[in-house]
Amino acid sequence: MFIRTSQDIGALLRESRKKAGLGQAELARRIGVSRQWVAEVERGKPRAEMGLVLRALNTLDNPLQTGLATPSYGRVADTPDIDIDAIIDAARQPPQ
Repeated sequence: MFIRTSQDIGALLRESRKKAGLGQAELARRIGVSRQWVAEVERGKPRAEMGLVLRALNTLDNPLQTGLATPSYGRVADTPDIDIDAIIDAARQPPQ
């Protein structure tokens, strides 16, 4: 499922909840919110607190994932340092 809008997140939450066999009230109890909050998010409430949305999805064993293999922030490249100047200099040398 592609997530592009708050309505998409709401649909994902509703489908996950139903698949888990839970009602809105039971999901609300498990994540510490009101049933009304669950209903609003399932309808696509655009200003739902992200932390609670993620908690709800995690509770339903459906953590939000992206198409990225690993987060890009704060990550150091696994490749060794490359000296581009040395590569260019080597390419300019006549063949031996």
